[in-house]
Amino acid sequence: MSETSKRTIDFMGFRRIAAALSIILVLGSAVSLGTKGLALGLDFTGGSLVELEYAEAPALPEVRSQLASAGYENAMVQNFGSDTAVLVRLPAQFDDTVGDQVVSALSGSADLTLERSEYVGGQVGEELREQGGIALLLAFFVVLIYVAMRFQLKFGLASVVPLVHDVLIVLGVFSIFQLTFDLTVLAALLAVIGYSLNDTIIVSDRIRENFRRILKGGPEEIINTSLNQVLLRTIVTSATTLVVLLSLLVFGGEMIRNFALALFIGVLVGTYSSIYVAANMLVTLNVNRDDLYVPKKEGAEGSQPEEEEPPDWLKRME
Repeated sequence: MSETSKRTIDFMGFRRIAAALSIILVLGSAVSLGTKGLALGLDFTGGSLVELEYAEAPALPEVRSQLASAGYENAMVQNFGSDTAVLVRLPAQFDDTVGDQVVSALSGSADLTLERSEYVGGQVGEELREQGGIALLLAFFVVLIYVAMRFQLKFGLASVVPLVHDVLIVLGVFSIFQLTFDLTVLAALLAVIGYSLNDTIIVSDRIRENFRRILKGGPEEIINTSLNQVLLRTIVTSATTLVVLLSLLVFGGEMIRNFALALFIGVLVGTYSSIYVAANMLVTLNVNRDDLYVPKKEGAEGSQPEEEEPPDWLKRME
């Protein structure tokens, strides 16, 4: 056996605690999404976004009052990266010339410049919202079919459940703290699905190999052995990814901050789910050797050894 298989961390000994934690996190996310919802960005709701740069830091209540006096009563005003940068969000009934109009309404009492003005029509926002939801559902369905064909239906279910778990928790964080959910965050969610699936496939591959080559021990013991064997690879991959995402989160600026945050949370949760949620599902679904039995070809001689070396490509990924 390889050195990694000598580790004896009893992952499955904590599986009930992990299951309780996952249920709490998922239920909490679902409740927040059902009650507070998501703070959808202009990509989905439609409307205008105006970014202004002031010579001196303005008082935001005064900016809101000036906009209300000019007819923009529902404007959302907030700082954007610094005290002198101000972001104004306006509902969809205003047209794409609203940037210049906002500057005219505010320039009388302060020195400011227009940095950016974006307009998204309400119909476009609604279409993007629908297409984003369809993209997520399609990703789950394709993953289920792919893993079921590559491994077995139980592995397919055990791969999709962690993905739903990860996405719900990321959405829950954005709902609880009312962080802006826009197209960049949706892209991050799709990337989280890909990352989490990659981790889960590696774990599933090792579990399948061990069910076929280790004839002693029950499912929980074999799954424990498999998780210990891929633990180092999982830690190194996740740590490397998190370092990059942390750099983006700190130094990337406001434009990609929520994107980096969604990915950072997703990688953390995805690493946990590939170890505990996927393995927990396999135990719950009572996966066994019969599920992974490969019939011998007619005329084959000899019996299957108790243990054999895993393929070289799998060794390199430990």
